Amino acid sequence: MRWLGFDWEDRLFYASDYFDQLHQWAVQLINAGKAYVCDLSAEEVRQYRGTLNEPGKESPYRSRSVEENLGLFAKMRAGEFADGSRTLRAKIDMASPNLNMRDPVMYRILHAEHHRTGDKWCIYPMYDFAHGQSDSIEKVTHSICTLEFEDHRPLYNWFIQQLGIFPSQQIEFDRLNITYTLLSKRKLLQLVQDGHVRGWDDPRMPTLSGLRRRGYTPEAIRNFCAAIGASKTNGTIELAMLEHFLREDLNKRAPRVMAVLRPLRVVIENYPEGQVEELEALNNPEDPAAGTRKVPFSRELYIEQDDFREEPPKKFFRLFPGQEVRLRAGYFIKCTSVAKDEKGEVVEVHCTYDPETRSGNAPDGRKVKATIHWVSAQHAINAEVRLYESLFTKEDPNDVPEGQEFTANLNPNSLETLPAAKLEPSLASAKPGDRYQFERLGYFCADPDSTSEKLVFNRTVQLRDTWAKIEKREKG
Repeated sequence: MRWLGFDWEDRLFYASDYFDQLHQWAVQLINAGKAYVCDLSAEEVRQYRGTLNEPGKESPYRSRSVEENLGLFAKMRAGEFADGSRTLRAKIDMASPNLNMRDPVMYRILHAEHHRTGDKWCIYPMYDFAHGQSDSIEKVTHSICTLEFEDHRPLYNWFIQQLGIFPSQQIEFDRLNITYTLLSKRKLLQLVQDGHVRGWDDPRMPTLSGLRRRGYTPEAIRNFCAAIGASKTNGTIELAMLEHFLREDLNKRAPRVMAVLRPLRVVIENYPEGQVEELEALNNPEDPAAGTRKVPFSRELYIEQDDFREEPPKKFFRLFPGQEVRLRAGYFIKCTSVAKDEKGEVVEVHCTYDPETRSGNAPDGRKVKATIHWVSAQHAINAEVRLYESLFTKEDPNDVPEGQEFTANLNPNSLETLPAAKLEPSLASAKPGDRYQFERLGYFCADPDSTSEKLVFNRTVQLRDTWAKIEKREKG
């Protein structure tokens, strides 16, 4: 079995022998009285084909002799006729209830240079003629197609039976549709050509190169496909389900690190100036064999801006004046004051720490309600972080008012770039493609744009798992 995951034209032109073999089989059908050269125009062919409610009408050229058809087809091959002036058609049944069986076109004339075969050919096979024969040449046992090709299967089988060649079998399943996603190659090409994305490997694109650059693992994609299975009914899969399998896989394999995307400086006033400690942090709590790493700790740190509020809202348990929190793998700290700029915005938070709480709880038994991540300012690595969201704002990107294109649903906030993120020093050795969990933030992947001066990370997926919550609710 083989999944034909590429265009049949590319496969057909990959070897010039394909063209030669298809041409021989066309001649074989002419000799058997099963194909003829037709002079009707494309519009006339459509008119003669009829409709689902009425039979078609035979072409006036259908009764040409084998000798005349062979001569005309040879002249078509030699380039003696203009584009569109003649076609080679299969002689099947103009009264068939299946329109595809009403003498379909096998070859058309097109004087055009091809990127693989140059100007060697000026007649080109149509998809319905080339599909089954190409499968047969490659000994494909099961040719997997989407449901719109179901009506073409009788024609696929007819050509194979008439030629007596290896009997490949066409099987149809529903097309994979995912919310907030387009899989149409024509529309993806438009996104690239119009500059809506940076290229085919843009992390927002549903291409394999795009998914790889964003940080998707092969295992996550395979597990997703195994879970949804195959169906004969067209439907749409939630993007959240794909992301669920991605999180599930990355949770097992991605090492944990600390990164601050929107840094706010913290000064621990009672910590000795110039002192540096190495704190021990777990690399992956899901994998005991992953061990631990050393994280430097100093008097000045960076925390996330969102982890501090000068005037906290209700149920805000992170850092604010008078509040005590735990630093991940570190100490309890308590906010004592803030420093502001000329605009009145907080630019620095002053705290004290409890040296008795290193990597644990307070000896006196007091509790804190929040743990936040941090990075030592003295040891931080500068990085650019790219936060990706869905490329479209609607579940069905094609859902647009009449007269508008699908691009009207493009998400203007599908990419946010943070140029001044701070990372723990263990990430200095990160290579493009390396995946990590930035604690409390999500999963991230090092991008090929990274340089020795500045790392670049793409957000693969956030930690929140919508699909897991949906499943839990449904089971409950």
